[in-house]
Amino acid sequence: MTAAPARAIRVLLVDDQPLVRSGLRVLMADTADLEVVGEAGTGTDGVRLAAELRPDVVVMDIRMPGMDGIEATGLITTATEAVKVLVLTTFDEDDHVYGALRAGASGFAVKDMAVEEILAAIRVVAAGDALIAPGVTRRLIADFVRAPGPAVPGRAAPGLEVPEVRAPRPVAGITEREREVLTLVGRGRSNGEIAEELFISAATAKSHVSRLFTKLGARDRVQLVIIAYEMGLVAPPR
Repeated sequence: MTAAPARAIRVLLVDDQPLVRSGLRVLMADTADLEVVGEAGTGTDGVRLAAELRPDVVVMDIRMPGMDGIEATGLITTATEAVKVLVLTTFDEDDHVYGALRAGASGFAVKDMAVEEILAAIRVVAAGDALIAPGVTRRLIADFVRAPGPAVPGRAAPGLEVPEVRAPRPVAGITEREREVLTLVGRGRSNGEIAEELFISAATAKSHVSRLFTKLGARDRVQLVIIAYEMGLVAPPR
């Protein structure tokens, strides 16, 4: 008996540039596992459509007229954890992507990435599996998290207040194996890579990650990475 095909990932595009939306829509039309269910040119319309359509992933621009992508991301992720947000940004210009991280974005892609990489990022965010654009994410987290050491004033990005640096918070309530898994998640490893490094099955690695979500109150892997840095399990990139 032939198995039923998997449901396509439902995507909402939120970007004030029609060309960006059009390009992604055309490309996704040629894929069997991605489906554009709506488009919006403003953050306000993006929030409204996310509530109406309940997509799996919202591809969210940062800089838009009126409500920006940070506020829209916060409203969407607060309304439902089932909808993931992938921030699509021009990294060299968008310091406010730090705010999107705090607002609950699940991943990051850069507009000058190859199109196939952006499509792959959508799939990864929908699966809740791995971090997006590791180089970008590591640079973001390096400035976002509180690095180990005594309390000193933190450095703020333009228009963004960064909390003071503090000592690593203790690891409590997790096993030694879960600590190892959390460390590897903090280094950007996927479940498959974690399984290979720890000589365990992919299913076991996924189970450890799921338990970390519950024990540490993390919404997704981005938050697990932040926690790994805050706990001092992973050294901030330089």
